[in-house]
Amino acid sequence: MANYVNKQVIELNESETPLSDGIRLYRLAAVCLGVLCVLQVTFNISLRLAFCTGRVVEGRDMAVPTMRTVDMCPKGWRMLGSSCYFLSTETKTWEESRQDCLKRAADLVIINSREEQLDGDADLLVWIGLTDSVNEGTWKWVDGTPLTTLYWKSGQPDHGGPNNEEDCVEVYHRDSVFANWNDAPCDHRLRWICEKPLYN
Repeated sequence: MANYVNKQVIELNESETPLSDGIRLYRLAAVCLGVLCVLQVTFNISLRLAFCTGRVVEGRDMAVPTMRTVDMCPKGWRMLGSSCYFLSTETKTWEESRQDCLKRAADLVIINSREEQLDGDADLLVWIGLTDSVNEGTWKWVDGTPLTTLYWKSGQPDHGGPNNEEDCVEVYHRDSVFANWNDAPCDHRLRWICEKPLYN
């Protein structure tokens, strides 16, 4: 009888061991999953902080994302939203500027958001990807889309250049943020901004 009782106790202890090990494995898996969730949340917050900061624009309390340099853009480019931007250091005509952008697998910037319009150096005069050279008075972006958002300087566009040929658009960031586009002769030599989407 003593052997039978001892045998039952030993069998009972042996049968509890796999069950205990299984519970330990589930607990370990739950703890690991919890740690991974905390790490993921921390990583997401870090990325959001790395890509976007706020600033005050012209004394207004309006937070605007600023361009940031990140590893997702090529060296010398800056990121805003889901695009990378390159600001030239030399000057070229509008067409030469566009060709330079195309060589970089980009095109002249298309301004289709307030953030793109707001971001820029206050003393820059640059080409953007807007022209009416195909059909006078019909302004289109370099990708063929029509102009829908307007940031023309007062009295512009005026086609007032030599021979009334002002078919390309320059942005002068020193003027009012939301009224600083000017039509200009395409053969003027200015700096320019290229835009390249992060995801094609």
